[in-house]
Amino acid sequence: MRSNLSPRPSTLAAALLMTLPGFALAQSLQELYDAARAFDATYLAAKANAASVEYRAAQAEALRRPSLAATAGANATRSEVPVFGVRNTKTVSGALNGRYPLFNRANDASVEQARKSLVTAQADLDTAEQDLIVRVAQAYFDVLAAQDTLATTRANKAATAEQLASAKRNFEVGTATITDTREAQARFDLGTFQELAAENDLRTKRLALDTLVGRNDVTPKPLLAPVVLPPPVPANPEEWVTLADQGHPLVRRARIGLEVAELETSKARAAGSPTVDAVGALSATETRGTLQTFIPTAGVTTTASIGVQMNWPLYTGGATQNRVKETLLLEEKSRNDLEAARRGVGQGTRTAYFGVQSGLSQVKALEAAESSSQLALEATQLGYKVGVRVNLDVLNAQLQLFQTRRDLAKARYDVLVGSLKLRQASGQLAPPDIDAVNRLLAK
Repeated sequence: MRSNLSPRPSTLAAALLMTLPGFALAQSLQELYDAARAFDATYLAAKANAASVEYRAAQAEALRRPSLAATAGANATRSEVPVFGVRNTKTVSGALNGRYPLFNRANDASVEQARKSLVTAQADLDTAEQDLIVRVAQAYFDVLAAQDTLATTRANKAATAEQLASAKRNFEVGTATITDTREAQARFDLGTFQELAAENDLRTKRLALDTLVGRNDVTPKPLLAPVVLPPPVPANPEEWVTLADQGHPLVRRARIGLEVAELETSKARAAGSPTVDAVGALSATETRGTLQTFIPTAGVTTTASIGVQMNWPLYTGGATQNRVKETLLLEEKSRNDLEAARRGVGQGTRTAYFGVQSGLSQVKALEAAESSSQLALEATQLGYKVGVRVNLDVLNAQLQLFQTRRDLAKARYDVLVGSLKLRQASGQLAPPDIDAVNRLLAK
C-alpha cells in the first residue's frame, strides 16, 4: 500500500480542470467582469436610467431660458349691417409671443434640484456597478469552490476504491476480516453518491456564471499557488467607516435627498413671491370683406409690443402656507433618512471588516489543520501496515484531510469575495479592484 494516497490541492484542482472543456481558454475574473458589464440586464438598465437623468436636468435648465411660441388662425364671418346690408369678412392672423424670466425663485430651486439629481443618478449607477462586481466575483469563486469539491470527492472515491481493493486482497489471504471489506464498500458507495451531487452542483454553478456573463462553458482560472491573501488596508474598522460615511453611494444619495428636500421648501416659500418676466409679442391680421353693394374692404393690421410683466400671488387660500409646512416635515424625514443611511452603512462596514478578519484567521487555522491532517493520515497508514490500525481508520483520516482541503479552498475564496464586499460596504469598490484579485489567479 502507498504511504500517501492524497494528492496536494493544486494537483487535485489541476487534474479536474484538465478534464473540463475549454481549459486552455480559461477566463480571468477581469475578462468575465468586462463581459458581464456589457451583458447584464440589471446593470445596463441602471446605466440607461443614469443617462436619461442628464436630459431630465436639461429640461429643467430650460426654465431659465427664453421661450417663443407662434399662433395662427383664420375665420370667416357674415353679418348684417344697417344701411349697407350684409357684410362678408375673412380674417387671417398670426402672432409671435416671447417670454424671458427675469426673476423666479421657484424656477431657480427647480433647476438646482435637477442638477442634484445628476449626483443621485451617479450614486445609483455606482451602486449597480459595485453590485455587479460582487455578483461576478461570487459566481466566479462559487464555480472554483464547486470544482474543488468535485476534485476532492473524486480523490476520496479513488482512495476508497484502493482501500476497498486492499481490503478484499487481505480478506482473501486471511489477514483481514469481512468487516473491513464491507466498511470500505460502504464508503465507496457513499463516495459515488457524493461525486454525483458534486457534479450537479458544479453544473449549476457554471450555469449561473454563464448566464451572468452571457457566455457558454465558462472556465475560471484557479488561484495562483502558493496562495497569499492580502489583509484589509486600512487595518482599523473605524477608518473604513469614515470612508463609508464620505463616499458610500447610499449616504451620498441620502445627503442629496436632504438637499433636494431643502430646495423643495425654498420652492414652496417662493410660491408666494413675485415673478418678473420680459414679454414681447408681434402680430399681424389681414382682413378681407365685401358689402352687399359689392364694395370691397381690405386691410392689414400689424402690432408689436414689448414690456415687463410682474405676477404676485397675494392670496392662495392657505395653499402656500400649508405646502411650506408639508415640505418642512418632509425635510425632517430626509434628515432622518440620511442618519439612518449613515448608521446602516457604518454597521455593514464594521460587519464586513470583521468578516474578512475572521476569514483570514480561519484560513490560517485550516492551513494548520491541513498539515496536521496530512501527518495524521501518514501515521494512520503506517499503523495500518504494522497492524495497529484498521482499514476504517485510514478511510476516516483520508476523509478528514480531503474535507479540510475543501474547506481551506472555500475559506480562501470567501476571503477574496469578502474583501470586495468590504470595499462595497464602505463605498470604495471600483472596477480597478477587480485587477487586484485578478493578479492572484493563475496566468
